[in-house]
Amino acid sequence: MSQNNPRMQRMAPPPARGPRGGRSGRPGAKASAVRPATASDWIAGARLRTLPLAVAPVLIGVGAAKVIEGAGIWHPIRSLLCLAVAVLLQIGVNYANDYSDGIRGTDQYRVGPGRLTGSGKAAPKKVLSVALTFFGLAAVAGLILVLLTQLWWVLIVGAAAIAAAWFYTGGKRPYGYYGLGEVFVFVFFGLVATAGTTYMLAKSVNQEAWLGGVIAGLIACAVLMVNNIRDIEPDRLAKKRTLAVLLGGMASRIVYCVFLLVPFGILAVLALFYPFAWFGMFALLAALPACVITLFGKAPRELILALQLTSLTGLLVALALGAAYAF
Repeated sequence: MSQNNPRMQRMAPPPARGPRGGRSGRPGAKASAVRPATASDWIAGARLRTLPLAVAPVLIGVGAAKVIEGAGIWHPIRSLLCLAVAVLLQIGVNYANDYSDGIRGTDQYRVGPGRLTGSGKAAPKKVLSVALTFFGLAAVAGLILVLLTQLWWVLIVGAAAIAAAWFYTGGKRPYGYYGLGEVFVFVFFGLVATAGTTYMLAKSVNQEAWLGGVIAGLIACAVLMVNNIRDIEPDRLAKKRTLAVLLGGMASRIVYCVFLLVPFGILAVLALFYPFAWFGMFALLAALPACVITLFGKAPRELILALQLTSLTGLLVALALGAAYAF
């Protein structure tokens, strides 16, 4: 039958469209309607701008370990393994979120950068396989770390971290859909990552590590909050009750500023004992514009810029504080 038959053209179904007129975020959309994911798409799926959140607590934790052990004692292999665990877990959770949100249909309402699963560029199973691969690599790095230190009980903490990474948006009742994302981010990307690094190096944890963990955790919460502020309306439509959805637009923007600025108060106290930490105050050059953008910005692109500035803030503060502790 001719494809040019006008009657057949009238009968042809319209292409799948999302609520804003774009392609549907449902993974069931026809693959022929979407080009396959390229290498750059997979790199974008790793969300590199979130990686400073993984690096920051390790930098602080290494510095805190130096406070305990003193000058001249370094553990480069263990430090790199701690960094590998943190970064691999962060990448793994990014792909896991892509997969879980995609198969739930949450991403069909998304206004931010496109996802691999939700856009239909990559098969859900392939995205899941990549996520599990990174979780597996993180587990291997953690196991090597445990073998070097003989701290076997730490495997329980590692398993809990991987479980927390998966159940953020995965499973039947993901805690990220019930306003608990910031709680787990603060615990695992702040306290556990920082104090854990210090413990794996010095086999002890000091108050410098805990306070540094609070700083890293609060900034990580700020990153998550500004990301979710951008998606308040789409998440509400998708019945994803993030803390930003529960608080509402203005309250969540104020909480974001609290998350981002309180660490500078803690940093000021620490700088009284570790003067080099004052250099961390230069990070306010990124943090204050991020607060202004978040408080008054409306376009998704503006909030993405605020997210990038927030990640940069976390990295700059961690560099200054880690160096202050170490030297």
